Amino acid sequence: MLSVRDDLSAESDRQASSVGFSRGSMTGKAIVVALLAAASAVQAQTTGAIDPVLARRYFEDLRQLGVADNGRLWGKRVDGPVMFVDAAARVMVANEADSKGLLHEESGVWVGKLPESENPANTAVDLGGKRWSMVLWPLSDSRYARQRLLMHESFHRMQNDIGLPMTNPANAHLATAEGRIWTRLEWRALTEALLRSGTARRQALTDALIFRARRRAIAPKALEDERLLEMNEGLAEYTGLVLSGLPRSALNDRAAVQLAQSEPQESFVRSFAYASGPAYALLLDASRIPWRRKLRASDDLSELTRRAYGIAAVDNAHADKLIDRYAGARMIADEKEREKKRVENEARIRSEFMEGPRLRLPVAGAFSFSFDPNGAVPIAGVGTYYQSSRITDSWGALEVESGGVLMERRPDGAITAVVVPRPVVSEGKISGAGWTLTLAPGWSAVEGQRKGELTLKSP
Repeated sequence: MLSVRDDLSAESDRQASSVGFSRGSMTGKAIVVALLAAASAVQAQTTGAIDPVLARRYFEDLRQLGVADNGRLWGKRVDGPVMFVDAAARVMVANEADSKGLLHEESGVWVGKLPESENPANTAVDLGGKRWSMVLWPLSDSRYARQRLLMHESFHRMQNDIGLPMTNPANAHLATAEGRIWTRLEWRALTEALLRSGTARRQALTDALIFRARRRAIAPKALEDERLLEMNEGLAEYTGLVLSGLPRSALNDRAAVQLAQSEPQESFVRSFAYASGPAYALLLDASRIPWRRKLRASDDLSELTRRAYGIAAVDNAHADKLIDRYAGARMIADEKEREKKRVENEARIRSEFMEGPRLRLPVAGAFSFSFDPNGAVPIAGVGTYYQSSRITDSWGALEVESGGVLMERRPDGAITAVVVPRPVVSEGKISGAGWTLTLAPGWSAVEGQRKGELTLKSP
């Protein structure tokens, strides 16, 4: 689940864990366990499902990772203020105090309630007079997956400070069959580049750049949209990987595995940068060129890599001749079959959200939302559909658990309205299949611009 506030976004994977006790006679050890459980139950009233002991350990892990790097990667320490959030209880547990008294110290951590205006997500957020990395609880039991996530979100918190601002372009071309085909071929070539050396690496990298150039020729904004997201999420994921505590010798293998595991994903629209960004950054590291300290927000990771390896201008006219080298025939057939379903799904979304009864909520000045990037479907000329989301604004909070929500966007990507289908107004409450709207005081539903449409009126 990602959160967006003025182009603010970040991703994570979540993994829950559970503990069980077997039944039996109440031994002395069991009594101690029971007493500890009772104490934990009292503490849980304020910390939710977040174990403060475990939270302190994770906070210390993050600090140690920061000490180990000591600013070598980006010129300043990546670790800093971080809070874990139990989304259900809306409880925050932080590693330090805020500046406005929202948090209080308890059991060696800082605890408070997440304001209703904030959407729980893995992201960076300004709260209580500080900028934080927000990470959803529970975290993975896997040490390196957990530390990778913590460093990924820590990069998002500090990236503005190093001149690499957050961006959130749509990359709608990556939803099409052609966009997916050339992306998957690029990833296969990048995998070879990561795992090889010398001439073999340079040849595989050249192939990857040819596939990328072919894909970027699909749409006018493809190059810029891809570049922006890789400079945001790609660099964050690279930071997470490099500072996760893994041995340097294992990083290329991990990035190669991530490329392979990313191929079956339902949507590449936002997720592609998590795979390709670290791959290009690690290849830049391998070139021995000191690229990070000179990095600018206007740079393109793949272009930097091309120059680092002395590869001439790339001609994408040769892309088709390289398909068999990367076993692309079956994959291409699968993607063309998938394209039929995508077109049908887009037609359904257009019919349901643009032609049928709907509630169209304005962007009213305090707009923020969290979403699942794997459920993002770009609708050409309209905006982006998400399967689930939580949206807050001056008018209140919209919870979409299923059924979807459509974010209308201008050509520059700015969100202009939020649409949910088939609203039902009953006793002052507004809801629909899979969604509910909680209005702020004074706001009310009124007829919209077309038949069957409702919108909101401010106080």
